[in-house]
Amino acid sequence: MTHPPAAQHYSELQAGSLQTGHLLLLPDGERSAEIQSVLVEDDDFGTPAVVLATLTGGGVLRIAAGSTVLVAGPGSATTGPATGDDSRSGGDTVSEESDAATSLQVVEPPAARADSAGESGAPAAPAVVVPPRPATTPATSAAAGPSEEELALIPEPSGTPESVVGAAAAAHPDALGVMLLSDRLAKGINTKSGSCLKDLSDLANELFVTLKDAEGALAVADLLNVLPFDGNPGRWTSVEAALSLSSYICRQTGKEDRADVYEKLLRAPDAMETDPFKSRINAKIRQRSLNEPNLYDKEIFRAIDNSNPDAEREWRLLRLEALMFLRAHGGSETIGLKELERRIANELESVRA
Repeated sequence: MTHPPAAQHYSELQAGSLQTGHLLLLPDGERSAEIQSVLVEDDDFGTPAVVLATLTGGGVLRIAAGSTVLVAGPGSATTGPATGDDSRSGGDTVSEESDAATSLQVVEPPAARADSAGESGAPAAPAVVVPPRPATTPATSAAAGPSEEELALIPEPSGTPESVVGAAAAAHPDALGVMLLSDRLAKGINTKSGSCLKDLSDLANELFVTLKDAEGALAVADLLNVLPFDGNPGRWTSVEAALSLSSYICRQTGKEDRADVYEKLLRAPDAMETDPFKSRINAKIRQRSLNEPNLYDKEIFRAIDNSNPDAEREWRLLRLEALMFLRAHGGSETIGLKELERRIANELESVRA
C-alpha cells in the first residue's frame, strides 16, 4: 500500500546527507519509499554532484547533491532523522531541482520485509506502485532530425576519413597542434572510440580557431556530424562540439540551409525519449543548462591573476565551445543571439592573439 504524506511527519534533509534506512518522500509528493543504499557521484572537480539512492524493492532516484528532500526516520512513520530542522507535514513537495534531476522506477517491496516489519511492531516499508504511462506522446518538432533531402546538403567526404585528416594536415605542415592530432588519427579512425572522436573534434577546432581554415575544419567536423546519437553521452559530447562549430562556420559564411541541418542533428537526441513524463523532465533540465551555462569565468580570472596565459587560453577555448553550443541552439532565455555573436567574436579574438 502507499502512504500519503499527510499520514507522516517529514523533516528537510540535504540530499548529500541521505543514508540507508531513510524513508524518502518521492517526487510526486504522494508516496514514500525506504532507501536501501546510497552512492554519491562527484563531478570532474571532485565535488559531490549527484546522489544515487537505491530504493527497497527496486528503483533508483538521481538527486542533485545540493537539493533538499523530505525524509522520515528509518522504520518510523513519525520521527525524522536528527537534522536540527523542525519536522513538518509531508504535504510539502520535494524541491523543483530534485524533481527535475530525478528518474524513477519503483515496485512493491518484498513481502518478507513487510512481514518482518509487522512482527517487530514497526510499520512495513510502503509499497510504491508505478502509475500507468499516459497514452499521449511528446510532440515532435525540429528535434526529430533533418530529412534525407536536407542531409544531402552535407557533402560526402573526399576519400577515407584518414585521407581527409591527412589532407588537412598537409595544408598546414608547420602547425604543431594539427600534426600531433593527425599523427594519432593516421593510425586509424574508430568511431566507437571516445578518444578518437575527441581528437577529430579537437582537430576541427584547431583548424578553424587557430588557423582560420573554415573549409578544412568543416571537412574534418563532417566526419563526426553524420554520426547518430548512440546513447553514450561521452562520445556524443565530441559530436555536439563538431556540430556546434559547423553551425557557426556555416552561419558566418552564408550557408544558412546547411547550418539548419547541423542544428537539427544537434537537437535530434532530444526527441528520442518516448515517455512523456521523462521527456518533460529532460526538457526542463536541458533548458536550465542553456539558461545557466558554465562559461568558466572563475577559471579564466584565476589564470589571469596567476599570469598564466596558456591556462587562460585553454579555459577560453572551453568557453568558446560552450558559446557555440548555445548559438547552435538559437540562444537561451538568458543570452540572446546578438549577445552570443558578440561574445564568440571576443573569444575568437582572444584565443587567436
